[in-house]
Amino acid sequence: MTWQDPLKADPTDWLLASEEPWTRYRTMVDLLDLPKDDPQVQSARAEMLAHPQVKGLAAEFATWGDRPLKRHNDASHPIYQLSTLADFGVGAGDARILPGLGEGLERVLAHQSPEGAFQTVVQIPTRFGGSGQDQWTWVLCDAPTLLYGLGAMGLGDDARVQRAGEHLVQSVDANGWRCVASPDLGKFRGPGRRDDPCPIVNVYALKALAQMPQFIESSVARTGAEMLLRHWECQGERKLYLFGIGTDYRKLKYPFAWYNLLHVADVLSQFPFVYGDARFGEMVQAVAAQGDEEGRFTAGSMYLAWRGWSFADKKTPSPWLTLLCCRVLKRVRGG
Repeated sequence: MTWQDPLKADPTDWLLASEEPWTRYRTMVDLLDLPKDDPQVQSARAEMLAHPQVKGLAAEFATWGDRPLKRHNDASHPIYQLSTLADFGVGAGDARILPGLGEGLERVLAHQSPEGAFQTVVQIPTRFGGSGQDQWTWVLCDAPTLLYGLGAMGLGDDARVQRAGEHLVQSVDANGWRCVASPDLGKFRGPGRRDDPCPIVNVYALKALAQMPQFIESSVARTGAEMLLRHWECQGERKLYLFGIGTDYRKLKYPFAWYNLLHVADVLSQFPFVYGDARFGEMVQAVAAQGDEEGRFTAGSMYLAWRGWSFADKKTPSPWLTLLCCRVLKRVRGG
């Protein structure tokens, strides 16, 4: 059995011919298992770092802290420019050739809470229990994304990053990560039952933990994964913190800024202990079923802020989305 079997055709050659160097780079590394010092891999990576769109992401990320995060699915916010650069495979060492990247990373690292979580400038309206003012603080639906970006970019050994990881691990409850926020936000929490886990927090938390090898088989990771699998299993019963599993959830969408099928499947696929779980198998099947006759995948939904990228086009197959879907299959089914 190979990862191509669930598809109607193998899109690898199409991915390697893509005009997107980030797609070619990740195809070589993630699907073909080429070493990162392979000349073809190095060439694609160099082209990625020189690409105007990638340079634009780094320049926008350099504005970290200049404007508040007012809603956590604001895909235009620099927090998702950081996570997207990390998804592509950009590293902290690339700051020497990618203007703005180093400045953005230093800005993130400079704002760590007393608890250990990295902070974001947020603005929470008074009607939701906030002050209505811009403030540096943290909520578990943003702090893990910062931790993911720093870890994926190779800063996992930094003492500040390790401290943030310890805080995240210590924040888990028996049923997964709940809606937890900085003490300075008082009684603020999301619109759900106090004892319920928050689905998007569990996705972000597991994504961050996947960058820390010591947690891949941990009980903490298993708790978060079970929360997501259980939500899938009981999808018709009720929503958790307004997160449901319906038509919109199943639509392929990128960047990974919120709760949807591909995001969840991509994160869970980094934890091998879920591979034999029938619920995860259903998720993977639901992803694979969206491939066309040529094994390519097209966005079912898009963020207008990312117009101009292939994954923000609902009419044409996207090389990057195709790579992401195939990578889930590759992780689960092997070569």
